[in-house]
Amino acid sequence: MIPRPVTAALLVCAALVATGCGEKSEEEGRTASTQELDLVLDYFPNADHAGIYAAIGNGDFERAGLSVTPRTPSDPSAPLKLLAAGRADLVISYEPELLLARDKGQELQAVGALVQKPLTSLISIGKDAIEKPEDLRNTRVGTAGIPYQSAYLKTILREANVPESSVREINVGFNLTPAMLSGRVDATLGSFWNYEGVELERRNRNPTILRMEDLGVPTYNELIVVARAETVRNEGPMLRRFMQALAAGHQALKEDPAQGIDPLLEANPDLQRGLQTAVVDATLPVFFPEDEDRPFGYMDPKEWAAYTTWMVDEELIGSTTPGARAFTNEFLPGEGLGEGEAAP
Repeated sequence: MIPRPVTAALLVCAALVATGCGEKSEEEGRTASTQELDLVLDYFPNADHAGIYAAIGNGDFERAGLSVTPRTPSDPSAPLKLLAAGRADLVISYEPELLLARDKGQELQAVGALVQKPLTSLISIGKDAIEKPEDLRNTRVGTAGIPYQSAYLKTILREANVPESSVREINVGFNLTPAMLSGRVDATLGSFWNYEGVELERRNRNPTILRMEDLGVPTYNELIVVARAETVRNEGPMLRRFMQALAAGHQALKEDPAQGIDPLLEANPDLQRGLQTAVVDATLPVFFPEDEDRPFGYMDPKEWAAYTTWMVDEELIGSTTPGARAFTNEFLPGEGLGEGEAAP
């Protein structure tokens, strides 16, 4: 998964495998017994996961016959590895990381989008802030050394007709914000606009934030729920109940953010309520599809295909094959097979 850059204040630091066709009943597969479910997060519990904690706190998972235990990975690269090894039931990860894993032969699939749009962004501050991509000429850009984020930078420069040789990329690890605040770099590419960007705004640093999808990088789902392919084949009712409860948790979060923030703070007392509330407020629009007719968690086949093609073009993966069966919308509320999808 993407080793999620975290706030300096905390660390200073598209065909689908489906189980059937047609619309399913919302009650399908519900059982009287409670099923334990081990969910590994992409990183420490934070506002990106507030809808998960709302579903826990409000009893949505319990009513769905599930006992969901979120777990923080010991290593940011661990979730997909744990899943592939059978040491987790579901994980929160990232679209590019899933495609990379599938390119290596791991039989994993996304069963829902937690965040619909890219959160990764180009951030700068001060009088010489990067207002447009053309301003990147003769600058130093800090990254976390993640290959596809370096490819984002190359795409941005190419689209803006800025010579790659005129920009110095500096690997600052996960110290993105500190590197920028200290003047080591002029901008960062890798921090999240909804988290680090919001924190910088709250610290009155007046960040200039440019989002990937506005700079020539194909849009993608930043956070996704991932299962093993065998789980998709054999445990459809459980996945359906999980996604229904997750949708209910996010709806509750939308109606009253405290329903997610309160249990989140219980899970991670190190978090600041003010920051988490501000991040949830900023993130709410991208928790849900732009098209209101689409269910929570919807993943667009055309967007996945375009992003997969971009990864091939950037030589990040060998072919479009990893994206062909990388996700399914089968288990979303009220959904069966949708447009552009096919059963195996």
